[in-house]
Formats: sequence, C-alpha cells, structure tokens
Amino acid sequence: MDTETAELRLLEAAETLFDERGVQAVGMDAIRTASGVSLKRLYQLFPSKDHLVWAVLKRRDGAVREAIAAHGATRADTPYTRALAVFDYLGDWFADPGFRGCAFINTFGEMGGISPDVADIARGHKQALRQYFAEQTDALGAPRELADQLAILANGAMVLAGIEGSAEPAVRAKDAARVLLDAAAPR
Repeated sequence: MDTETAELRLLEAAETLFDERGVQAVGMDAIRTASGVSLKRLYQLFPSKDHLVWAVLKRRDGAVREAIAAHGATRADTPYTRALAVFDYLGDWFADPGFRGCAFINTFGEMGGISPDVADIARGHKQALRQYFAEQTDALGAPRELADQLAILANGAMVLAGIEGSAEPAVRAKDAARVLLDAAAPR
C-alpha cells in the first residue's frame, strides 16, 4: 500500500474511532485494526498518537472551513443570509445520526490541558469560524462584537446538540442570531 493510501486510511479510521469513543479511549492498536495498516507503518507515518490526533484535526479543520464557505455561497446571497446559513449548516450536521459533538470541542476537553498542539488547533478552528462571521458582519457594517456573539451562539449550539442528541439547538441559535443581526445591522 502506498504512503498516501495508508495515511488516508489511518486518518479516516482514527477520525471515526475518535468520534465514536473519544481520543483517550482509542489506542493505536484499534486504529491499526480499523485501518488495515500495520502498526509499523502507522508509527512510520505518525510517530505518536498526538501526531495522529493533530493530523485528524487539521484535516477536519480544512474540510469544515470549506463546507461552511460552500454552504454559505450556494444557499445565501447576502452577508446577512450567509451568517444565518451557518446555523442551517449546523442543523444539517447535528441531524446526522453519527453526530457526537464538535471534534474540536471534544478533543480540547480531553487533551487541551495536556497538549499545546491540540489546544492550538482547536483555538485556530474556532477563530476561523469567528472570522467567517466577521467577514459577514463587517460587510453589513455591524459592530465587531457581533461576530463574537454569533460564534458563541454557534459553539453553544454545538455543545448542546452533542449533549441533547438533537438538531434543535441550531434552530434556537439561528433565531437568536437573527435577533442580534436585526438589532445590529437592520436590513
């Protein structure tokens, strides 16, 4: 098996197992078994579990950033509606039967205090969401604080959806976001 295939199989297996069980509950042997990649090859590609966790989060970070931007671009035509479209994206994600919460929030909760790399990538991911909101609110001429408020609503919805096993937090967060947007930047 070539390096690219082995790496992809390891990342996919690790991502699935981390989502299902949590990072700390999954050993490298379980990842080896799920991926079909030898333990020797696994450690050649990822010298430690921390390296693998970071790679999984980095890959997911890129995918989520692209998905949110694409969702906004295809479903909304103004900064106002692009900001609200984030909550529609979240609702679709929360409704997925495999949804177990945000990988960045969950992994930060497990490892953020002991792994500066995990803490950094989680913070960077959350900052990127806030930046996406800032691009929309800046285009509306709204105060900068509005982007922070929208990001808090989105992240709070992620936590509640994971705990409740429901997509409803996205609906409630979108309603609150609409109130904030209307107050700060009336259409």
